Amino acid sequence: MIRSAVTISLVEEARGGPFVYWHDLAGACAKAKHLGFDAVELFAPGPDAVDRATLQTVLDDNGLSLAAVGTGAGWVKHRWHLTLPDPAMRARARDFIRAMIDFGGALGAPAIIGSMQGRSGEGIDHGTANGCLITALDDLGDHAAQHGVPLLFEPLNRYETNLVNTIEAGLALIKNTCPNIKLLADLFHMNIEEVDITDALRRGGPQIGHLHYVDSNRRPAGCGHIDYAPIVAALRGIDYGGYASAEALPYPDPDGAAARTMAAFKSHFA
Repeated sequence: MIRSAVTISLVEEARGGPFVYWHDLAGACAKAKHLGFDAVELFAPGPDAVDRATLQTVLDDNGLSLAAVGTGAGWVKHRWHLTLPDPAMRARARDFIRAMIDFGGALGAPAIIGSMQGRSGEGIDHGTANGCLITALDDLGDHAAQHGVPLLFEPLNRYETNLVNTIEAGLALIKNTCPNIKLLADLFHMNIEEVDITDALRRGGPQIGHLHYVDSNRRPAGCGHIDYAPIVAALRGIDYGGYASAEALPYPDPDGAAARTMAAFKSHFA
């Protein structure tokens, strides 16, 4: 069964980014419960930004799960990523992600590597960057396995990285890592990069571990031009049973974005 999730960002430096709720963790969770969401996806400044016991209490009080935790604050706040030319900076990026894996893993949630994959150029060629990324994912995936959760790797569009842009490229990458890496299929990025979103999902098959449920313009589902019927059919065809998580702009406002997402979710997945 595909479950619903909505994003919450606690990172001030990311304000204006594609997250539905901002900063008020308890209030956002209460609203998510009211609308019928199953879970929240959390974008936190770091592993110590939220007390785990407090977060667990807030989730439990609202009958919510933690779908995933983002690691992109390492890039937004500190400009760290896994393919920087400087080995010491790459190590800081890996340590930050490892700490976020521990934060989420303690609550049964996987961590997401998206912007933290970095890019080649500016002192590091494509082959070297790709090798650094594989080495880091292999290590971090093994670390996540200690918590019984996968590590989620997200192909991004060409304007955000020149390393992994498609599901096919993601599959080729994770063939060289430990088996605990799953792909995050983000419909916004896929709308830009994939020839056929449904075909890409089918090829991803059991390696698809998470879905960012959003429209072509990064607004909530139903506010762009994506045709969801074949996407839903493809997800059912691969027996996808994870989350459809709204990493969407708060359009027209956070409450409106959450309500539109839930209405679309019920229409597509009921």
